[in-house]
Amino acid sequence: MFDIAHSNFIQYLSNQKSTYKRYLWDLIDHDDKLIGIIGARGVGKTTYLLQYLENLDWPLKQKLYISADSLDFTNFSLVEVAREFSGFGGKVLVIDEIHKYKNFEIELKQIYDMFDLKVIFSGSSALQLEHSKVDLSRRAFLYRVNGLSYKEFLEIKLGISLRTYSLEDILENHLDISYEILKEIKPLEHWQEYLKSGFYPFYFENKRTYGLKLQETISTVIEVDIPSIFKIKYENIVNLKKLTKLICESKPYKLNMKELSSKIGIDRETLYLYMDYLNKAKIFNILRSKHKGDNIFLKPEKIYLNNSNLNYTYSKKIEIGTIRETFFANQLQDKYSVKIPNKGDFLIDDKYIVEVGGKNKSYEQIRDLPNSFLACDNIEVGIGNKIPLYLFGFMY
Repeated sequence: MFDIAHSNFIQYLSNQKSTYKRYLWDLIDHDDKLIGIIGARGVGKTTYLLQYLENLDWPLKQKLYISADSLDFTNFSLVEVAREFSGFGGKVLVIDEIHKYKNFEIELKQIYDMFDLKVIFSGSSALQLEHSKVDLSRRAFLYRVNGLSYKEFLEIKLGISLRTYSLEDILENHLDISYEILKEIKPLEHWQEYLKSGFYPFYFENKRTYGLKLQETISTVIEVDIPSIFKIKYENIVNLKKLTKLICESKPYKLNMKELSSKIGIDRETLYLYMDYLNKAKIFNILRSKHKGDNIFLKPEKIYLNNSNLNYTYSKKIEIGTIRETFFANQLQDKYSVKIPNKGDFLIDDKYIVEVGGKNKSYEQIRDLPNSFLACDNIEVGIGNKIPLYLFGFMY
């Protein structure tokens, strides 16, 4: 078993070509004993894990990568792999696709308690370890990874290094930030390419087949990842696909739950459950009102696709307003609370109101609201509380 695992690991390393290091490198504290990398399929979790092992200046025998869904390990438990690896002097065990392994929480706890091993695991963004039956959340430090920001896309495409800015930096100092960026690049030159194709790192592997690979990736999420985590029968997977298609064809502000449930052929409660599954799996981005809370059985204010690449891949008719709002919500969703206010498009951390639109967008809807801003497309430099939309892609 150990020989097969190491042989596969070396093969994985030899095929690892990416040299670009994403924001995770500055985010993760690798001194922790149990680390989880959670994110949507295709955002680069495996690449990061292999890069980490490749850059770890230890002998190969002390580090090991395995994929939990590999056929080579169907007859062995994770605990058995860890025991043999530890016995051979292993120090760092990386387990990819852990959501494919039944009762992984129990075995991770056993590995944590029994062996002197650092374990890093990756899994679907739908994993909810906070509610683990073995309280794994007290042992594991979880990091959630998003797809490429506009900044990261530009760094990979142009081979340059750019600064990261906090939301507060952008809101308060966007004029200075824009001028700094303009010294390096033309920020709108590659903007449309990013919105259409630049969210998933595998775009740079083969641009011509990106759309097809993205469709295959989402199909795998729906057909394999979601059923491996939630209790959903295989014959009902088609309903998840129907729901995805219908949301692709709807505007965020025109949700008719009764009509949706009727078209799919499921009851309202099941519809809300399926929407929650797709939201956790990062296919949807469900936003709720500040006043309604997070109850999944209440109608959300808006449902977006998770990122604009999905809109261009799945939607026959592109609404540019939806694209802009999808981008904005995506770039803020992992670091900030994003809700729907009474006025304006987005309420950030219960403090900032942001209205998203084109370059001629006016303050009319949010004129009298404190801490209100416009995020406007197709402008390089803003003024006052009018901020270029692309700048919100420089936060990681």
